[in-house]
Amino acid sequence: MNEYTAELTREHPGRFGNFVSLPLPDVDGALEEIRFAFDTLRADGVTLLTHTHGVYLGEERLEPVFAELDRRRAVVFLHPTSPLGWEQSALGRPRPMVEYVFDTARAVTDLVMAGVLTRHPSLRVIVPHCGGVLPVLADRVDEFMRLFLPAQVPPAPDAVQQLRGLYYDTAGTAFPRQVPALLNLVEPDRVLFGSDYCWTPPALADAHIAAIDAAESPVGGATWRSLTTVNAERLFPGRSR
Repeated sequence: MNEYTAELTREHPGRFGNFVSLPLPDVDGALEEIRFAFDTLRADGVTLLTHTHGVYLGEERLEPVFAELDRRRAVVFLHPTSPLGWEQSALGRPRPMVEYVFDTARAVTDLVMAGVLTRHPSLRVIVPHCGGVLPVLADRVDEFMRLFLPAQVPPAPDAVQQLRGLYYDTAGTAFPRQVPALLNLVEPDRVLFGSDYCWTPPALADAHIAAIDAAESPVGGATWRSLTTVNAERLFPGRSR
């Protein structure tokens, strides 16, 4: 699959880029694939699920993977999957509706609480779906971090500071409420466009894009299209499309 997406990118320069998948929780296999992806396939970044077989991203066994990604200043795109026990927690309703956004919050909070982001400051992490529920939970996570984690010398960035250092895409129902909530947490230069196609049907993706186009930009003289384009070009220099 990674070789296919790399070939697609080569065949259509200026149109596509590619993120590669890693065979987690196999750490040795993931390290081998990272080397192949960046040194041979010239990947733009990697995609990580919020967990693989119940192994969440803050687990100590994954430390070599994040150390290597940090060394390469890699872009790491996160995407949720169903949490363990979804058969009960989803209550028979579609998992992407609620389960996915909460698993995003669970995984990112795990990265924060485990210190992954502070140990590896060169990681450039993209969180999907406007951060899910993170914008409204950020202060709560920060409070619990102060209560339950030992103080560090020198002080590490708090949870809110760490969340502000991530990137967030607009996939899903970004307006009228999710993006305004996100902008209470991060600056506009941290927001990227995302469509969630093909899991979001084309007609619904078009409706989401129309809502983005109709929304007022937080930056004077810019539209949401121009703003997110500039943000993406800054994150992926040389990949202008």
